[in-house]
Amino acid sequence: MQEQQIQRFFTTLQAANPLPASELEYSSVFELLAAVLLSAQATDVGVNKATRRLFPVANTPARILALGLDGLEAHIRTIGLYRSKARHLIQTCEILLARHGGQVPRSREALEALPGVGRKTANVVLNVAFGEPTCAVDTHIFRVSNRTGLAPGKTPLAVELTLVKRIPERFRVDAHHWLILHGRYVCQARKPRCAACSVADCCDFTPKTTAG
Repeated sequence: MQEQQIQRFFTTLQAANPLPASELEYSSVFELLAAVLLSAQATDVGVNKATRRLFPVANTPARILALGLDGLEAHIRTIGLYRSKARHLIQTCEILLARHGGQVPRSREALEALPGVGRKTANVVLNVAFGEPTCAVDTHIFRVSNRTGLAPGKTPLAVELTLVKRIPERFRVDAHHWLILHGRYVCQARKPRCAACSVADCCDFTPKTTAG
């Protein structure tokens, strides 16, 4: 994908969705962090279903700790890997209270020091909560970046670093959302919906499918 195509690619996605947002439901930075931590290898729909039960009862580090491990597990057991995620969330809450006054830190280093929080989760929090121009490379963004030729790479980190270089500055804050949504609903894994794709003319993928 050439520079002019990249400009057209993001201009088109922006026109269709000027104010993109995460499909995870949250009302605070801590709720966002918890939801993203729970979302690994799970769908946003499944996480939202669980957090609709959890957050009205416990939506701060102190309240999560008050639930205890068993209580937390009972609220999120519908999510895959819920036992390990519950353990990580409990440990994360302990660190937030002990080191950060119960607040979610704004630095990548501090975020990645939290149990269960890797680079992708840190990028989501930095981008969605704090407006940083980061790009969290999940399976959707990895696929779209490679398939379209936007940012080819063999690893998520390689794709992320290429995206940061190639995405025009004015699109960087929202690019993460546009790429995820495009991969989730249009540029799907098994059968990309090329006939319904608004940016097909920018894309290097061949052959295009006729799926709409």
